[in-house]
Amino acid sequence: MAQTVISYQDLADAAGTDLGYSEYRTITQEQVNTFADATDDHQWIHTDPERAKAGPFGGPIAHGYLTLSLQIAFWTELFDVTGVATKVNYGLEKVRFPAPVPVGSRVRMKAAIAEVEEVKGGYQIAVDQVVEVEGAAKPSVVSRGIYRFYA
Repeated sequence: MAQTVISYQDLADAAGTDLGYSEYRTITQEQVNTFADATDDHQWIHTDPERAKAGPFGGPIAHGYLTLSLQIAFWTELFDVTGVATKVNYGLEKVRFPAPVPVGSRVRMKAAIAEVEEVKGGYQIAVDQVVEVEGAAKPSVVSRGIYRFYA
């Protein structure tokens, strides 16, 4: 899907904008291992493929926070605001991890702008974000991203 681009002047009216889906990305074991090194979370369900085969998920899975962090890359694919001096990832609300992300699976994000609020010097938007594994019945990450744009 094409990136939605909105000018700063039109941001106030963006609530309700469906941003569609990002492209799929494949989750690799190398990516999971690199994340484990960065966070010092080397739990075997993530980093030991042989042991993980006999585990609860039938193989290694990505860290929930790795999948959550991909929302930034997906977000960049889906949306941009022109005419701003600064863009800030302000926070997250209602983060949930309903289903695992098996290593080797493909994930993508669906997003929609839920709310737009004027803040001192700019606008804050709340974006409903859902990361899903291709072919899975349940989403893997559900969250509301909060972003600020300053002119």
